[in-house]
Amino acid sequence: MHAGNLVLRGFTLGPVLAITSKSPYAVRALSELARRGSDQPVPIGEIARARDIPVQFLEGLFATLRRAGILQSQRGVKGGYLFAREPAEVTVLEVAELLEGALGADAPLLGPVWVEAAAAVREVLARTTIADVAEREAREAGAPMYYI
Repeated sequence: MHAGNLVLRGFTLGPVLAITSKSPYAVRALSELARRGSDQPVPIGEIARARDIPVQFLEGLFATLRRAGILQSQRGVKGGYLFAREPAEVTVLEVAELLEGALGADAPLLGPVWVEAAAAVREVLARTTIADVAEREAREAGAPMYYI
C-alpha cells in the first residue's frame, strides 16, 4: 500500500486531493511562458532557468501538455515551446488534472466533508487561468505584462 492511500472496507482509495510538485512546477513554467508573450518558441532551458526547475523534469511535464494540446513545440536551432491555446483559456485545474488525474475523484466514498473540500479546491483552480497567474505574478513583481 502506498503511504498516501487509505484502506476502507477492504479496498484501497487513492489520495483525495493529491497535488504533487508536477502541477505547481508546470503552472510556474506556463506562467513564465505567458509572461514572455512571445509568438516565437521559447527554449525550454530558458524557462527552466528562469523558474529554477530541472530541465528534464520540465521536459516531461511539457510533453504531456503538448500531447493535450495546451502547448506546441518546434524543434531545431530556433526551437522551443509556445502556447497552442491562449493562456486565458487554460485553467490551472485543467493543467493539474492532466498531470495528477481527477482531483477529488474518491471524495464521495469518504463522505460529504471531503466532497465539499474537493469541490472548493476544484472551483478555485477552475476559475483561475494561466493568464491570471501570470498577471498576478507581474503585479506582485511590479513587472510589465505582455499580452499575447
